Amino acid sequence: MKMLIAGEWVNAKDAITVENPFDQSVVDTVPRGTAEDMKRAIDSAVKGAKIARKMPVHQRMEILYRAAQIVKENLEEFAKTIATEGSKTIQEARKEAFRCVNTLTISAEESRRILGETIPFNSVPGSENKTGYYYRMPIGVIGAITPFNDPLNLVAHKLGPAIAGGNSVVLKPATVTPLTALKLAEAFMKAGLPSHILNVVTGHASEVADVLVTDPRVRMITFTGGPEAGLDIMKKVGLKKIGMELGSNSPVIVMADCDLNWAVESSVSGAFWAVGQNCIGVQRILVENSIYDDFLKKFVDRTKKIKTGYQLDEKTDMGPMITLKEAERVETWIQEAVEKGANIQTGGGRKGTLVDPTVLTDVPDDSTIKCEEVFGPVVILQPIDTLDNAIEIANSVEYGLHGAIFTKDINSAFKAAHELDVGGVMINDSTDYRLDQMPFGGVKKSGLGREGIKFALQEMTEPKVICINL
Repeated sequence: MKMLIAGEWVNAKDAITVENPFDQSVVDTVPRGTAEDMKRAIDSAVKGAKIARKMPVHQRMEILYRAAQIVKENLEEFAKTIATEGSKTIQEARKEAFRCVNTLTISAEESRRILGETIPFNSVPGSENKTGYYYRMPIGVIGAITPFNDPLNLVAHKLGPAIAGGNSVVLKPATVTPLTALKLAEAFMKAGLPSHILNVVTGHASEVADVLVTDPRVRMITFTGGPEAGLDIMKKVGLKKIGMELGSNSPVIVMADCDLNWAVESSVSGAFWAVGQNCIGVQRILVENSIYDDFLKKFVDRTKKIKTGYQLDEKTDMGPMITLKEAERVETWIQEAVEKGANIQTGGGRKGTLVDPTVLTDVPDDSTIKCEEVFGPVVILQPIDTLDNAIEIANSVEYGLHGAIFTKDINSAFKAAHELDVGGVMINDSTDYRLDQMPFGGVKKSGLGREGIKFALQEMTEPKVICINL
């Protein structure tokens, strides 16, 4: 496939091979974009910003609705692309493609709700003859950098609100999963998006990303990825808006009065969905002492039923990790925890990019896997004495994206909701829940700003005041 610059599908001198993570077979190639390609894309986006700004809302809506419909009509094709170049099973990929349709549809709907309001200028002496209002205007060129783990819907979460708000976009998709993003760009072009508004540059971040984040004509960077990369961008970005979602180490609290079977089922799904390569995936489960042994047994038994393998097999529950390097990293983290005293209740093995769904107990606090985001199919179980004890442990890491609690007690639920230091609290569900229109983001090392269409639109537009002296 080719990259999109200035309304044309173009190649580069060199190419990048896109591989299936299961067996490293070649799926396709994409251009290895250069710094010069990125500069051309930004030049185009500057023209696109002027075009987008003048597009009436009904035209933005129509394009977004059409793009959503194109994805819907080609849902299986999108799902197969997601599953072939990435880690998700075909079943998981279909759900992501469906979510993309929803994300683009919401973007179309929210574009008509970018509202301002009147301002009571006459509320202070001396301004009796003044009246006015503010409205929200596009900010211009937006640079979007997206990850591999949701190669379609997370791209839609950047493009949808950006276009709804009247902006242009330069997209740098993940190097290992660029094909899905390019297919979505094709859908936008077929939907009638004018040339220059969307540009997509494929390539290695080390060769093109610095040009994107440092160019002063790019007025906002929206990035989803790891905290190290996010910090590096922060050091380089200059004076522009930033939106960042940087991952988590999500805690789930399980109280003795919960629906135990549902807590197990939901937490297993939350831990191992998309091979655990999920920013809101369950990583730490804190279980009240009186039910700990029962919960652990049920959790391990359910985990052992997960079938790993080729992600396009309809019977596969969990596919491969995205690269061999990532699979080896997770294996190393597991081994480090075991060497420090952790016990493996199930899993712990690796065959190529397939890492067994792994349950650990007795994990020391100084283990990397307990402190950092594992981004793999590993979950830690730990007994707790009280809810206060659980909240203290949950808040002890440097991340705070989602937290969760299973309980039938409304007081416990509200206590956790108010005291967990996270961006979202799920009650009687795992941390792995996201509605695409809710404000999504975290605190501490988990990021800056919020996604979710309505809230992303606030980030991607600026208020402009109009004051009239009558």
